[in-house]
Amino acid sequence: MRTAVTGAAGLGLVAAAVLALGHATGQPPAPAKAPGPDSQYRLGPDSLPQDGVPKGEIKGPFTLPCEVSPGTQHTYWVYVPAQYDPKVPAALMVFQDGQAFKDPNGDIRAQNVMDNLIYRREIPVMIGVFINPGRRPDQPEPTPRDWGDRNTNRPTEYNSLDDRYARVVTEELMPALAKEFNISKDPEMHGIGGSSSGAIAAFTVAWERPAHFRKVLSNVGSFVNLRGGHVYPDKVLEAERKPIRVYLCDGRNDNRGLRAGKYDEKMDWFYQNVRLMKALTKKGYDVNFSWGINGHGQKFGGAILPDMMRWLWRDGPVSTDPNDAAERSFRQPAGKKE
Repeated sequence: MRTAVTGAAGLGLVAAAVLALGHATGQPPAPAKAPGPDSQYRLGPDSLPQDGVPKGEIKGPFTLPCEVSPGTQHTYWVYVPAQYDPKVPAALMVFQDGQAFKDPNGDIRAQNVMDNLIYRREIPVMIGVFINPGRRPDQPEPTPRDWGDRNTNRPTEYNSLDDRYARVVTEELMPALAKEFNISKDPEMHGIGGSSSGAIAAFTVAWERPAHFRKVLSNVGSFVNLRGGHVYPDKVLEAERKPIRVYLCDGRNDNRGLRAGKYDEKMDWFYQNVRLMKALTKKGYDVNFSWGINGHGQKFGGAILPDMMRWLWRDGPVSTDPNDAAERSFRQPAGKKE
């Protein structure tokens, strides 16, 4: 007890000395450092490996030559869930910036999410594709620290408002997948997603090719004036409603368009995401959204990815027969009885 009292007294003297120093210099003590805007966002159990949950396999990397942009190529990996049966058509989910979405130590870890949610029948059995932006063979592959904005085709490919990247996905990637996997031909069973420029790229693919993709997952989407993306709310309001479902998430501390004391709303990520949400809602789209306090990155999106996936894929077939034992059990690996 005496030691504790003595220690407390010592701390009190230190605090008094700091306060006295502040008075002596005419400066108030430095305030405590505020927590960062991403400090509250962490991965939950649905994003981590769980005991007893069958693990899917990630195959690749594979190289996809690109005819849309001659001289470039795309690297991609394929997630095959343990429950995949080649005799049964599977759903499809394509993630842009694939290296970041599958990073086992990253902020998303989408393969774990699919493992857990497929096992519990919360999403259908699906093939996952992690595709990187196009690059020339002499350019480096994007990494978790360098997504390729300065040394790949990512800025033009992902941010341009035309159908070139949609053609890469629908005319080059999907035929390659169809040679190896039994993927449903129903566009309602096809989803696509991404973060930042990868998110606007995903939206553009569905916007340009709704006959191929009907579900869009957007994290901190770059719907800003990098290549004219800020016009999407107007395009949504002007065009006939398309049969796509969209989940948007962003944060109040995303890039806010403030540069050298000047504000440019066309470069305000959060504002433009909210604008797009309002346009989609007004037009009658099936849209959901989550606004956090996060900055530009994948912390918030990773934390809520399981919920985003559940919502996007919520209308899968379900049996209400109380005697349906298979429906009431976890999905087991293909070839095993449930």
